[in-house]
Amino acid sequence: MLPSDKNKPVVFISGASGTIGRSLVTRFSSDGYDVLAGYFSSNPFEPDKNIFQIDVSDAESVKNVFDVIKEKYGRLDVLINTAGLTDDELVINMTESSWDKVIDVNLKGAMNCSRNVIELMKDNGGGHIINFASISAITGRVGQGNYSAAKAALIGFTMSLAKELGEMNIRVNVVLPGIIPSKMTANLDEKKLNKIIEDNVLRRSTTAEEVARFCDFLASTENISGQVFHLDSRITRWT
Repeated sequence: MLPSDKNKPVVFISGASGTIGRSLVTRFSSDGYDVLAGYFSSNPFEPDKNIFQIDVSDAESVKNVFDVIKEKYGRLDVLINTAGLTDDELVINMTESSWDKVIDVNLKGAMNCSRNVIELMKDNGGGHIINFASISAITGRVGQGNYSAAKAALIGFTMSLAKELGEMNIRVNVVLPGIIPSKMTANLDEKKLNKIIEDNVLRRSTTAEEVARFCDFLASTENISGQVFHLDSRITRWT
């Protein structure tokens, strides 16, 4: 790993090997952050990057990574929980292992990472946690009972955590990135993909670069917490 600069803000990005994760790494690096990238199995980064192999669903794996971050950097300004996966199937056919896997990575993973940074952020005067959910959490989607449930719970977790950590000046928000060409959406056939795009009033999909740009802005704010941000133009009813 590269030597750290104690004056630079530090961000940890889980799921950094994904399409959005790689864009976040690029964006925050260009904005002067020390970027720490977490990946599960496939490492797409150059050897000189500050990279960690991590299983966010495993509490011990997460603790080991953040112990190293605390020792090396002594601070963490931003945590971005992008690690996630889908395993689509109708509920009537869904296995227990499929349900557990999706819940563990998408929901438990964000919890594992978040609780490991609280003391570190508190000691540094505050910080920002950004979680990644999905519009499926609000509308549901056929074949995604596990994923929709995990992301809906993640929104509730975000709001609860924001209330718990507000007095520590730790902001917690959740982003719904929209439909982005990626490994996670590669299984959508053209008809389904076009239908999703048509549901956007601007008739276009989101780019990973635009998501990263928004997260960079959000991380710089000081008075926003407990909020849900849609990053596309699909309009859902108020609930």
